[in-house]
Amino acid sequence: MLRRLLVILVPSAVVLVMAVLVPLGTMIAQQYTQESYVDRTGDAGRFASLAQSALDAERLTALDQELERYHDLYETPVIVVAPDGGIVTGSRDTDGLAGLLDSLPLDGQVRTALAGERPSPPNTVWPWTDEPLVVVEPVGRDSEVAGAVVLVSPTDRLGSEVLEAWVWTALTALVPLALLVAAALPLSRWVLRPIRRLDEATESVSAGDLEVSVDAERGPPELRDLTYSFNTMVSVVRGALERQRAFVSEASHQLRNPLASLRLAVENLAPHLRTEEAREAHAIAVDETTAMHRMLNSLLAATRLESITGSEPVDVPEVLCTRVERWRALGDSRGIEVDTDVPDGLRALAPAGGLGSILDELVSNATRLSGGTRIVVRAREGDPVHLWVLDDGQGLPEDEHESALHRFWRSSRHQNTEGTGLGLAIVADLVRDSGGRLTLTDGIGEGDRPGLGVLIELPPA
Repeated sequence: MLRRLLVILVPSAVVLVMAVLVPLGTMIAQQYTQESYVDRTGDAGRFASLAQSALDAERLTALDQELERYHDLYETPVIVVAPDGGIVTGSRDTDGLAGLLDSLPLDGQVRTALAGERPSPPNTVWPWTDEPLVVVEPVGRDSEVAGAVVLVSPTDRLGSEVLEAWVWTALTALVPLALLVAAALPLSRWVLRPIRRLDEATESVSAGDLEVSVDAERGPPELRDLTYSFNTMVSVVRGALERQRAFVSEASHQLRNPLASLRLAVENLAPHLRTEEAREAHAIAVDETTAMHRMLNSLLAATRLESITGSEPVDVPEVLCTRVERWRALGDSRGIEVDTDVPDGLRALAPAGGLGSILDELVSNATRLSGGTRIVVRAREGDPVHLWVLDDGQGLPEDEHESALHRFWRSSRHQNTEGTGLGLAIVADLVRDSGGRLTLTDGIGEGDRPGLGVLIELPPA
């Protein structure tokens, strides 16, 4: 965003400076042209006065000498034109001057001067102009006009002077332009600093850190208001989640004792039951209270799992080392062998403090629900890091793989098995929130018993 803001500010500064330079350059060219025109008009007026005196006295020698000296000094041809358009005299030979007059579009200016009026000023001379600056001055006034003085001044030197003035003006303008460009970077950073802090805070919130807060006292007023609204939003979300978790935890705790008393009361009814139908109803009631007790325990466990937020680098072999003996003891109690296959030094970004709990849940599910004889916890390096929990049990049909990740979902073959259908769904959410992905695959079984595999893909640390 800083680059895009600079792309807007820097060209804007250039356009602003150019908006000043272009009119200023035009004024400079017009001023230089005007000064040169006034100077040449004064010379032409002097030559017109000399020409009038020479024509009246019919002595052109002094005028010819003056015109030649002027031509030698300024390299500017001067021609005296008679009322009939012929050349009376000039600063050089007559044939050359006649060719010069024929090459210039002077008919209108000469006619104006012969009419006793001074022609309009010439156009502005630009550095790329190659046409000479022509000044035509009448000799005499009104009805006594005896001719016209035509002064043809080259503009190459004048164009060079205009160009030099432009260069110095542009160099002078580079100073404020450089200051504007230099100020664009700190100004952009000052404007974007609150946005950068908001972006960092948003990343922290997405990682599960709801204790983050952004300084709302710096930056432009509009962004300070946005920062304040962001802090308020995070506070509201944090409060809502805390109240939700507290409600689930407190409700579970509050229901546990009454439920235990209810279960005890139902079980104490057994000696007083006389008929077979009553005993069957009593067994169903005991099973239901037991299932409700398991549901409360699962809700408490789910609350603890959902309190895990963010991700952190984890040494996978170290996590397995602290749990593998417990898994093997759990497997031995059910006649299941538990093995691990994890390379040394494998690290991954996993839910903060939660990878062990996630693997505990997956291994527990495999021991309770797979109906197999072997479980393998396997991992491989890569991007992402792959981590499997595989069994050789009955597995799940492929069309049930997606449904198995929904909360409270139970397979039809596991309806009478201990469990609530919460654990796998919560584990999938935790893995996804930490930047990973959880999918179900086939296990290590064969034939009609392909087993079930849970694949966890985590970013490498």
